[in-house]
Amino acid sequence: MKKLEDKLRHATSYEEWKALAKEHDRCSGREHWKKVDKTSLYDYASIRSRLERLRYFRENDDNIGLLFSLNEGIHGNMGGMGKPVLYARAKFGTKQLVHDYVDAINDSLDHLAQLDSDHPNFLERLDFFRRANKCYGKSALMLSGGAVLGNFHVGVVKAMVEQDLLPDVISGSSAGSLIAAVLGTRTDDELKHFLDADNLRKVLLAEVELVNGRLTESSPRINHQLLKEKIAKLVPDVTFQEAFEMTGRHINISISPSDVHQTSRLLNAIASPNVYIRKAVLASCAVPGIYPPVMLEAKNVHGHPQPYLATRRWIDGSVSDDLPAKRLARLYGVNHFIVSQTNPIVLWALHDSKSENSGLLTSLRQLGGRTIKEVSKVGSSVARKYFKNSPRVRRMSNIIYSVINQEYTGDINIIPRYRFFDPRKLLTELTPKELQFYILEGERATWPKLEMIRASTKISRKLAQILELYEEEEFSRLSNSKAKFKGKSHHLGAELTRHNVSA
Repeated sequence: MKKLEDKLRHATSYEEWKALAKEHDRCSGREHWKKVDKTSLYDYASIRSRLERLRYFRENDDNIGLLFSLNEGIHGNMGGMGKPVLYARAKFGTKQLVHDYVDAINDSLDHLAQLDSDHPNFLERLDFFRRANKCYGKSALMLSGGAVLGNFHVGVVKAMVEQDLLPDVISGSSAGSLIAAVLGTRTDDELKHFLDADNLRKVLLAEVELVNGRLTESSPRINHQLLKEKIAKLVPDVTFQEAFEMTGRHINISISPSDVHQTSRLLNAIASPNVYIRKAVLASCAVPGIYPPVMLEAKNVHGHPQPYLATRRWIDGSVSDDLPAKRLARLYGVNHFIVSQTNPIVLWALHDSKSENSGLLTSLRQLGGRTIKEVSKVGSSVARKYFKNSPRVRRMSNIIYSVINQEYTGDINIIPRYRFFDPRKLLTELTPKELQFYILEGERATWPKLEMIRASTKISRKLAQILELYEEEEFSRLSNSKAKFKGKSHHLGAELTRHNVSA
């Protein structure tokens, strides 16, 4: 078992890791655990009952009954089957019942989508798919800030893209905003080329002098000019709307205000379609006290750049909204969040409590976290009251309060195994060896989560796929109806003209 665990830690590909994880489950007895329905971790009886009903309707070609059964409730946490703790027991996957139930719903949706009969008819099915899609919700990938630790996100994204599990809704703050911008400005084929190992070394490593694989002392830190050049190298000069039209991905970038009287913003194709992504990334990466605040730019009606909110300046997005879950929920109907967390300010104290059974230690940790938040709230109130004439103190107080009171985890959390990093190296260029380390760490941290991501997003991805086809069909039918109506109107007009001439 120890040998297997050591091999798992040092696996270099997902296929290698997957084979080792399955072998580990066989040796530990978890393979048997997965085959047994019964456990206190979820309502297995309810899930088994619903699975048998779905199978019954499918076997008897009862499409009305199948539709009614699906209407009773499609959601990702039915009977608690979406709990992360269910995926923490075994190395690969979870209870077979959960996988069977998700597959049965997926198969039923496919079956209904491909029906030729009118029972239920096309419009009834379209209405069902729309409601189911809205009720089930979507998944989003949130990439936190982390300076050079942001290269960890590259490994996370690489692992998800290779398994075709990358969500369409993506947010990023600070270093995460740069990776989000890369994802939102490249098509699927371009993204696969970008994530190629050789290409990553070309585009992510600076052209600096190396001696024995190490940076020389004369090599610069990532100053403001170097940061702008790096962003320009990775992100094309396009707006959020243009990027969405190019890739179909909803990218969101968090920025924080440098003024005490403003609140944070989430830039995207809905709220700020004409804003240039490069400027948004530069603002989100503007670490307070190290890089200057940034003014945004947007494309005007003539196609030329001009200041956007010219009187405002913006700084590091992770300061006030590292993981903008509430805003993503409101804008896109997202209710399931996959988090790649590399924020060095909180990383050392972070625990994935949702993957753990609730116990005394977890409760004490949560109590300590709430206490710190309340203390910071009082401190912020005192600063606002007694330092009215000192904007710098109030600004610093607001930053500390925002950092402490944020939520830094989601439903599925991908966190580096190594929590402590040298703060002196967070804003310096990487060597090829260091870059490879961060990317591989991102992949290794993601592999154990892939089956959970797959099961949690399978139904929402199927619904989105079906809806796209059905709405194209609906548009086609409406277009044909309009064409027929126009033809009849033209024929009627001709008859009326002929009648008037005769008269």
